[in-house]
Amino acid sequence: MTKYILAHDLGTSGNKATLFSENGKLIGSCVSSYNTDYFNSLWAEQDAEDWWEAVCFTSKKLIGTLDINPLDIAVVSFSGQMMGCLCVDRNGNPLRKAIIWADQRAQKQVAQIEEYITQKDYYQIVGHRNTASYGIQKLMWVRDHQPEIYEQTYKTLNAKDFIVARLTGNFYTDYSDGNSNGCFDLVNLKWSDEIIEYAGIDIEKLPDLMPSTFVAGAVTKNAAEATGLAEGTPVVIGGGDGVTASVGAGSISPGKTYCCIGTSAWITTASEKPIFDEEMRTVTWAHVVPGLYAPNGTMQTAGGAYNWIKNHLYHTEIMEGEHSGKFYENMNTQIEQSPVGSNGIIFLPYLLGERAPRWDAQAKGAFIGLKSENERGDLLRSVVEGVTMNLSIILDILRKQVDINELIVIGGGAKSAVWRQIMADIYNAKVIVPNVLEEAGSMGAAVIGGIGVGLYKDFDVINQFIEINSVHTPNPVAVLAYQPVKEIFDDCYYALKDVFSKMEC
Repeated sequence: MTKYILAHDLGTSGNKATLFSENGKLIGSCVSSYNTDYFNSLWAEQDAEDWWEAVCFTSKKLIGTLDINPLDIAVVSFSGQMMGCLCVDRNGNPLRKAIIWADQRAQKQVAQIEEYITQKDYYQIVGHRNTASYGIQKLMWVRDHQPEIYEQTYKTLNAKDFIVARLTGNFYTDYSDGNSNGCFDLVNLKWSDEIIEYAGIDIEKLPDLMPSTFVAGAVTKNAAEATGLAEGTPVVIGGGDGVTASVGAGSISPGKTYCCIGTSAWITTASEKPIFDEEMRTVTWAHVVPGLYAPNGTMQTAGGAYNWIKNHLYHTEIMEGEHSGKFYENMNTQIEQSPVGSNGIIFLPYLLGERAPRWDAQAKGAFIGLKSENERGDLLRSVVEGVTMNLSIILDILRKQVDINELIVIGGGAKSAVWRQIMADIYNAKVIVPNVLEEAGSMGAAVIGGIGVGLYKDFDVINQFIEINSVHTPNPVAVLAYQPVKEIFDDCYYALKDVFSKMEC
């Protein structure tokens, strides 16, 4: 009898439930979207009940559509958005909306921690900078601005941890998501007593840390009725999406590198030790693979910037119902018709401030070099190039310590062959395209779940899941042409850095 693995990937725009057979075949998937509230310039929140409704809907829909016996699902496992702060009570009920990864409000809380520890010392403990992006700073903000909620908080959770708690009644997080709280001892894989003391946070409000393959419990009767799962189904905690995607992209051994172009985007490799950049531009995550780390650089808006320009420049076509395969084909044609450098336009993709490589919450988006002869295709290409050039800075930092000549590319942005070739040319590296672009997080979660319940021996099983569809090699002419453009891109940011800090909105 075939056994199945149900993986949930709780992203920024929605939850994707994906069912895999135990031999690694994708059986089917279902998506349920939810909203993000962006306000006050730097704030971003989601309703955790929307996460739960999405998990319930997609689980039932997938099981029903595929006519799967819930008893044949061997395990449920998770990938989820990281660096959030959801305050829940003892029953796991949310006390306020979740402050998600994109939120940058906790600037004063960053300064409070800096009174006790330097950025460099903090970086050496956590593998990350002390910034407003991380969970501990957001929890400090709740303490400082909503003390009544802080006092009622039993645990603070990330997205997948909340769903695990709803399914099992147990409160855990894994090392990768624990790392995203910004108070994690990266080398010793435990909460950092030192940073928690400096932050002035009650350590009891943090969940217990466990390996990603840990079985957090079993689906309760109430959760079974809500989701359509069988009562007693094992629930494996899984990992943060940036690191489960490492498994799904095959980055499970030193030097294996991938690039993900989603709403945000990142480049991640694998190493046996943390990689520390002298300028602290990259970070290192705790990998879900035991004994490994995942050095990484993540930017705030990548596919998000692409969707922004698409929705504004192509509003008429979208309203007229041309939002189809031909619509994207026409957009790609316009990108191709614009030359390297977008006819002189540089786009800075900092629509929500920036993490790597700038670490500048006050950075803004900008089109620079506009001329009367520029067309829509130039603007669109400049957005694609701006995102990719920002990522190329991250890649060059990692290359100082890791030999990287090829990358697997995943995510929604990887659907575009034009964008993939631009990546190959800007990165000056082979860009490898797997058969599945948007299920890397789900595949990683499935592998983690399978290992957790003993279906798989180790992470090498991911090779049963991945097939390579195509490879883009760098065009030497374009590689050479991009060199001065990349320099100008960097110059534009530094020329405007002080101006951005003066702009209040």
